Amino acid sequence: MHRTRTPLRTWFWAAYLVATHHPGISAKQLQRQLGLSRYETAWLILQKLRRAMVAPERSPLTSEVEIDEFWLGGYEEGLKGSRQRGKKALVGAAIEVRGAGSGRLRLQVLANSRAKTLEAFTNATTAPGVIIHTDGLNSYAGLAKLGYQHRPRKQTGAAPGDELLPRVHRAISNLKAWMHGTHRGVSNEHLPVYLDEYVFRHNRRGTPMAAFQTLLGLGAIHDPTTYDQITALRQAT
Repeated sequence: MHRTRTPLRTWFWAAYLVATHHPGISAKQLQRQLGLSRYETAWLILQKLRRAMVAPERSPLTSEVEIDEFWLGGYEEGLKGSRQRGKKALVGAAIEVRGAGSGRLRLQVLANSRAKTLEAFTNATTAPGVIIHTDGLNSYAGLAKLGYQHRPRKQTGAAPGDELLPRVHRAISNLKAWMHGTHRGVSNEHLPVYLDEYVFRHNRRGTPMAAFQTLLGLGAIHDPTTYDQITALRQAT
């Protein structure tokens, strides 16, 4: 909000809507809700709020975690095989196991699915010594050497209909539905902050008012981000 020309009341309403509106809110919807004359103003407000959604001191995932990686993006004609990227983004997902339910979530754009990349993602999101469930991808094979209790799950021998990683796959499915339903697609250069928003909302899904208060608090902690810094991402790609 540093040096903003937009009234603080508008900022607070925007923070409230993005933190508490169940399916999320797009820039077009925010423009209508707040009666803003320019779409660009609503877009910039949301971009700045998303950049305040990661707590600097957030703790790593603990106890028991499911980890997987997936492609995010629409259908592209001419691509064959599950590992052909095209314009899609590869994203890593890690989520805590809480009984039959899910705990905290982490999402991160990945450069590739090689062992070094997936091990770095695990180290960045998950506490040492944690029980980690993955699929049978060989890139996860070195997790035990890093001190994790790695328990890979393979489809071979599984009961029909048995979901190997039900919590992380549910989170991935919900993320894709949110991206398509609320935002109709997101450019790769801005994807990380949309992932941050989804994580923020998921991890506070049971306490929407606390999420609103947390967002205001985080907004006061983070350094301001200018319009030029945000749009430079698009120009650099």
